[in-house]
Amino acid sequence: MLNPKLIELIFTASSIQRWNDYPRMVDLVELDKQAHKFIIAYMLAKIEDLRGNKVNFRALIEIGIFEFLRRVVVTDIRPDVFRVILKKKKNELNGWVLKQLKEDIKDIDNGTFLIRFEEFLSDKTIYKKEKFILKAASYLATRWEFSIVYQTSSFLSDIESIKNEVEEEIEDYYELLGVRKIALKQKLSRFLDLSGRLRFQKRWAQTPRIPETSVLGHMLIVALFSYFYSIEVKACDKRLENNFFCALFHDLPEALTRDIITPVKYSVSGLDEIISDYEIERINNDILPLIPDELVDEFSYILGIYNDKKDEFLDKTYQEKIKIVDDLTLYNEDKYNTIDGKALKACDRFAAYMEATLSINHGIKSNELISGKKEIFEKIKSKPIINGVDFGKVIDEVEDFFRYSP
Repeated sequence: MLNPKLIELIFTASSIQRWNDYPRMVDLVELDKQAHKFIIAYMLAKIEDLRGNKVNFRALIEIGIFEFLRRVVVTDIRPDVFRVILKKKKNELNGWVLKQLKEDIKDIDNGTFLIRFEEFLSDKTIYKKEKFILKAASYLATRWEFSIVYQTSSFLSDIESIKNEVEEEIEDYYELLGVRKIALKQKLSRFLDLSGRLRFQKRWAQTPRIPETSVLGHMLIVALFSYFYSIEVKACDKRLENNFFCALFHDLPEALTRDIITPVKYSVSGLDEIISDYEIERINNDILPLIPDELVDEFSYILGIYNDKKDEFLDKTYQEKIKIVDDLTLYNEDKYNTIDGKALKACDRFAAYMEATLSINHGIKSNELISGKKEIFEKIKSKPIINGVDFGKVIDEVEDFFRYSP
């Protein structure tokens, strides 16, 4: 499904600092920006789709992943400098990016992932709408970050000119209804704020860890893993889309409730039910009212709402109503609206396993990380194969990679 070197590369996005030539009250890293970008792109694309401007969501996801990988490879080049390079040396830069990635991605999807990546880099005429939506989402995520930077940079002589540049750029994307809603600070703008706040919540908050990852960044990591899982099982377009966005939003309610670690959640009888009920209440009162009315049912399904509970890790379909299923191979058609909940749970666990593994490999370890890694390892190994994908094998390859890494 994925090789350890590519997994490690994906996590480097959590160490790439943004706006690092400006004073910042919090760390702003590339992984969080990319996660926020995907969340915004989902909303912009769904609103366009509802207007009859049909969006290819599989292409939107894939192009976003291509852009993410390219950005990770070129590391911390400033966005304005990066744009200049793309204008003047695009072919040379893209060729260099492919050279860096080719060995790690050549076997994914029997080599067709690499072919599609090369096509994305070389052909400007394909998927113009999806690229434009992603560009708008990237801008809005950057604009949101700048609002943080601006608070601590008012004494700098150039900050007002940068502010004007950032604010003026929004006009370039006004053809998208979602952008206009955000510019007018309508409900969608509050949703953008709510999801963005997840970058302030750190994973494994009770222990030091390198690299640190936020809840927001973790959500994207799980979504990326779900994408590579989905192409491994040859998921239809809607199934791949649902898996990706279900993973991307799986921890969204933590913006309201904060993370409650599993040992605490299950230490007191009935506490998990109280937490679940409260979570549903907050979702109904504080998240769903921010979503366009026509999208509420679909978004509730993506969030994992089922029988007044939240469980995004169930294998299910959704036509006229939600149905829990046993054999997903029978539902691999767009009309079934399938979500591979059990596999997404494995992706979530694997992301947590990698968070612990990378820190331990960096020499920053604690009893919590060591015991947490061991527990996750055993859970994945207890049922390693899901729909033909061997998560246990992926873990074994990671263990070997870090054991023998120089």
